[in-house]
Amino acid sequence: MRTDIIKVKNLSKTFSGRSILNKVSFSCKEGEIIGFVGYNGCGKSVLFKCICGFLKPDSGEIHISLSDGEKNICGNAGIIIEEPAFLRSKSGMKNLEFLYGIRNKSNRRYLEEVMRKVGLEPNNRKSVGHYSLGMRQRLAIAQAIMENPPILILDEPMNGLDKRGVEEMRSLFLKLKEEGKAILMASHNKEDISVLCDRVYEIDGGNLNEIKNI
Repeated sequence: MRTDIIKVKNLSKTFSGRSILNKVSFSCKEGEIIGFVGYNGCGKSVLFKCICGFLKPDSGEIHISLSDGEKNICGNAGIIIEEPAFLRSKSGMKNLEFLYGIRNKSNRRYLEEVMRKVGLEPNNRKSVGHYSLGMRQRLAIAQAIMENPPILILDEPMNGLDKRGVEEMRSLFLKLKEEGKAILMASHNKEDISVLCDRVYEIDGGNLNEIKNI
């Protein structure tokens, strides 16, 4: 029986008196993709930032339950919320090696496999500053998955990808789901949501409503 990895209960957040999140509650199990939709500024990114610990909610509870106990989300998730601050003068591989090394890890062969998973050539010496938007997005996905996290928090992960890239990343996310990852995904693309997600929620006026048909 699959267990709940992420539990959010009555989460609320206001900015300048405006309710962005109003007693939001949901859960996500291992091997499940939960989708979030809504207009720009509706609160999707705010919700993700609260779950990740980047913003402090006004009230409510967030529980992350893993096999080795309850953990802080930031140390156990692959996150895409805003474009990562890559070293623009370095190659994609050099960026991953640097980020991987922050936790005293070093395994170039493994990182080459990660880059190929997202459709990037690890031996390409082109600097990230000369990457297209789609290539930077692929590199962001590589960064999110490179430590094999049990949780992925993905805000518009298909941004900048062409049709082929979208199809490749959909296949990757479905494979990660099969591996038991708990995935939260926000997207403006209804097809991404319908193809990938087990459940879909809309944020409107601070409230979270499940959408049965999308």
